Amino acid sequence: MNPSPKNFSLLHVALFGGAIATTAALSFFGSSVRAALQESPKSVVDEAWQIVNREYVDGTFNQVDWQAKRQQLLNKNYNSREDAYKAIREALETLGDAYTRFLDPKQFQALTNQTSGELSGVGLRLELNEKTQALTVVEPIENSPAVKAGLQTGDKIVTIDGKATKGMSVEAAANLIRGEVGTKVTLKLSRDGKGEFDVTLTRAQIAIAAVRQSVKQEGKLRVGYIRLNEFSAHSAEQMRRAIQSLNNDKVDAFVLDLRGNPGGLLHASVEIARMWMDKGAIVRTVDRKGDNEEFTTNRTALTQLPLAVLVDGNSASASEILSGALKDNGRATIIGSQTFGKALVQSVHSLSDGSGLAVTIAHYYTPKGTDISHKGVTPDIKVDLNDDQRKRLGTNPSLVGTQQDPQYARAIAALENTRLAQPKPQRNRPVSVR
Repeated sequence: MNPSPKNFSLLHVALFGGAIATTAALSFFGSSVRAALQESPKSVVDEAWQIVNREYVDGTFNQVDWQAKRQQLLNKNYNSREDAYKAIREALETLGDAYTRFLDPKQFQALTNQTSGELSGVGLRLELNEKTQALTVVEPIENSPAVKAGLQTGDKIVTIDGKATKGMSVEAAANLIRGEVGTKVTLKLSRDGKGEFDVTLTRAQIAIAAVRQSVKQEGKLRVGYIRLNEFSAHSAEQMRRAIQSLNNDKVDAFVLDLRGNPGGLLHASVEIARMWMDKGAIVRTVDRKGDNEEFTTNRTALTQLPLAVLVDGNSASASEILSGALKDNGRATIIGSQTFGKALVQSVHSLSDGSGLAVTIAHYYTPKGTDISHKGVTPDIKVDLNDDQRKRLGTNPSLVGTQQDPQYARAIAALENTRLAQPKPQRNRPVSVR
């Protein structure tokens, strides 16, 4: 898309990355200058400068003479893309904003994949088995080539296209398994009771699961547990299905786990907030002109059941928009540690050579007007994990979202208290008419 600076809906941007906004390059030049620039790395340098000049949230550019910076950039000669990339990064550093950043083509593609919520592969979640150190399938992703080929949780991957996986990291294995849509990869698997066998899979475009759900029986309380890993393009639809499924399972309350969630697309956080809240404001953004854009609910909540939200110091951006909205509107009890404290919105642009640029374009505030920059959202119930607890949960992911997880356990206690405090439904009494 190519948003106009005068009519730019923030629903099209992201908070750790962004929906990709393609910019018109070199629009301020005559044809001869434009043609000359397009033949050199200088074109990307000026594209980046123009985007910052047009959209950056601070109109003073951190007290930097941004027009003079342009002349300085264009007066240089760049012998390679790397020289141009270095110059862009150095120019952006003068803004003093870590979130306004240049992305080389590889970084830009990775961010695009992350925010799209899709990747090209076979659809496997892998781990190194703690005891055997074998590369093991945690689960095949729904509707993926791995599921269609019959791969199962617990299968061990012995080789990838003939390359032994012994001593290989999960990341290295994932890089070998991923590839272009339509290409093939052959895995040698080992399965208990079957031994070793080969499976050839054709890579496809796969929606990454950002939402995981389960029903947990905690005493008399039937809890719908939802873990949201990031706010990608598919997160809202996955959250909708999760809530509806748990409603069908007749849960009494919900726990929404946002711990470790770095954020993502702004529109995803707004859509998800509307699934939990029937009324109230969600977030307000302010651009460099001081113009406000407020996002509110639209009476489309999927549940009114009690809700506890888990957060920690790595819950950032879109996670803080959602938790801040639920807290300020009294819709949920927020439990855990102080959140990260990132109250800035970025737009991400593709540049002509396949690189990209993330630019901070707005500041946001919670419904009560709180600026969480460098402070974060304060939990209603603060439960900080000590080093031993963090290590235990980190090395034993199966303990997360159980009574051995102190923050989750405190959420269950809060939900039980909420349920006890709710008035019991009264039976209709006969009414006499005289």
